[in-house]
Amino acid sequence: MKQGMKTKEAPSAQVMHLDDLSLTAGDVLRGQGIDVERARPMLRTAAEAVTRNLEELLEPAAVLDVVEVTDFHHKTIELVGGHSLEGPLAARALAGAEEVALAVCTIGLALEERMNELFSEDPMHAMALDGAGVAALRKVSNAAIARIRDMADERGLGSGMRAQPGQEGWSIWQQKVLFDLLPADDIGVRLTESCLMIPRKSVSFVIGMGPDMRPDAVACDFCSKRHRCQWRVEVDPVGV
Repeated sequence: MKQGMKTKEAPSAQVMHLDDLSLTAGDVLRGQGIDVERARPMLRTAAEAVTRNLEELLEPAAVLDVVEVTDFHHKTIELVGGHSLEGPLAARALAGAEEVALAVCTIGLALEERMNELFSEDPMHAMALDGAGVAALRKVSNAAIARIRDMADERGLGSGMRAQPGQEGWSIWQQKVLFDLLPADDIGVRLTESCLMIPRKSVSFVIGMGPDMRPDAVACDFCSKRHRCQWRVEVDPVGV
């Protein structure tokens, strides 16, 4: 287990809280989509400012569970208990999986609320806070991914690529399956009627586990925007 991470067992799921999540100005700038080497001094100053006292604005947490695959046909992955994951991206990501790890990650509401308060009086600071939120959520996700890969190792299995409902090839409505299977309310995350998550700085994903699965493919490989998207991921992280 990574330092600063507390994991407790829910009835079958695991709830993780990250106690010492720290960010640099570079993390904040990258969270804003800004090239760190080319950042203007005022942007760098704002990024450095928001890294101070971030702890009071962050509640980084994740909830994880692993569900057995019972059948795989066409673009549908049947899970134990009668749930199913459907769509071309899910089928590609989970091909060969014997089990599926599910995750919901968040940084809580406080940073988002503070950012909204600042937008009218100090938009640059507010945008820096938004970048900090993106960077913080990325670190929570990476910690959850690392834990899932450890869980696969403990089972003697490989782990595959990460896929998220709402990415090209996988309907956002499939969020309902993940939220049916995970106690996301344990970390303060809920789903709206349109399948968006509240708090907004939250993310959900799945990773397949199987004897021949590898993590060196990413969902971006299958996206029609892969050659022109600034947010393209080259390889899934294996740790933080």
